[in-house]
Amino acid sequence: MSKIVLMMSIGLLPIQLGVLEAAQTVYQTTSAYHSIKVVDEDRLRYLYFDNATETRMSLDDPLQGHFEYIEYFHMPWLFNPRIKSVLMLGLGGGSIQKAVEHHYPDVNIVTVELDPKVVEVAREYFGVKQSDRHRIVVEDGRIFLRRSQQRYDLIIIDAYTANRYGSYIPYTLVTKEFFALARQRLNEGGLLAYNVIGSIYGGSDDIVTVIYKTIRTSFRQVYLFPASTSRNVVLVAMDKDQPVDQVQLLERAKALMTGKEKSYPDLIARLKNLRTGSPLGTPQARVLTDDFAPVDGLLQAE
Repeated sequence: MSKIVLMMSIGLLPIQLGVLEAAQTVYQTTSAYHSIKVVDEDRLRYLYFDNATETRMSLDDPLQGHFEYIEYFHMPWLFNPRIKSVLMLGLGGGSIQKAVEHHYPDVNIVTVELDPKVVEVAREYFGVKQSDRHRIVVEDGRIFLRRSQQRYDLIIIDAYTANRYGSYIPYTLVTKEFFALARQRLNEGGLLAYNVIGSIYGGSDDIVTVIYKTIRTSFRQVYLFPASTSRNVVLVAMDKDQPVDQVQLLERAKALMTGKEKSYPDLIARLKNLRTGSPLGTPQARVLTDDFAPVDGLLQAE
């Protein structure tokens, strides 16, 4: 989830103002979890949950127009080029799902989304399709993990959203017990990727630092990819003894990009944002547990 602010100088853009399309609400509804709105503006389609922008998509090319942080979910393929099965917790407008399905034709996807209305909107307005390769399950993500014994090469968590009361991450998806369960549902060499909004320099009470330290209770290696154009940070975790070889990552990025179309992200440029150290304040940060997970307080600090 990212917030978009459009700022224009009237004196500098007298011609461009005439060609910008007025915002048009094409759909609006209220679910048990969100006030949902789909808005078209200047050839872009936006999905809003309450007052927060959840998804952005180009109307001319559904694989483009997304927020920058989406591209960091391609990074797990640099750590493990043999990813064949992906579990995604959270759907939104399906930016990640569509990219994976398009760019990795040998990968099977399972998406778990709590809100059935979100699934309807993603299908109707954002081109998300269920297929032999992409199965959508309407269920709580942690309950699904506990119930299913299926293992995956990659688990992606993008459940960061907002409701009428403010920023929101389900506390059941940020605790030590949750990450232990996720680790059990990964194949050998499997990875976990997690989107959070915060700062790697925010200190011991920042949500990024706290989630990083909590993930480390189950995964020995955790890498950070802070976005350049928003406060999104994607954490990529794996349970390996040895740290990553950054030269090898660069070579894999070059190989993956060879022959790809323009909608494929510039992995070499994104790799420059890799941070291998711990966020500021990690030693002092608390580990979140099912008995202690003050997520609301951490988010309000943002």
